[in-house]
Amino acid sequence: MNPASPFLEMDDVPRVQVSFDGARLSLPEGANLAAALLAAGVDVFRNTPVSGAPRGPFCMMGACFDCLVEIDGVIRQACMIEATEGLQIVKPHEAKAGNDPA
Repeated sequence: MNPASPFLEMDDVPRVQVSFDGARLSLPEGANLAAALLAAGVDVFRNTPVSGAPRGPFCMMGACFDCLVEIDGVIRQACMIEATEGLQIVKPHEAKAGNDPA
């Protein structure tokens, strides 16, 4: 179990290797991607486009969009995806608080 995470990991299942913002992670194959990332210690999935405030999973059922991630150039809800081998995941909408859009 990851000591930095309050979530339990599944130890007796096959693992897949993914990348989150360049960090290599080993996640349970077929697990809910949002839950697996939380169990691996990832707590910020994206930053809001306007203020840059951190966001992570909230509803875990596809209603809130706080768990948005970019996978292979497509922005998706992590709670609606299974962990599969080789996912290249990055934070979408990177913005810095206080940046002038002009």
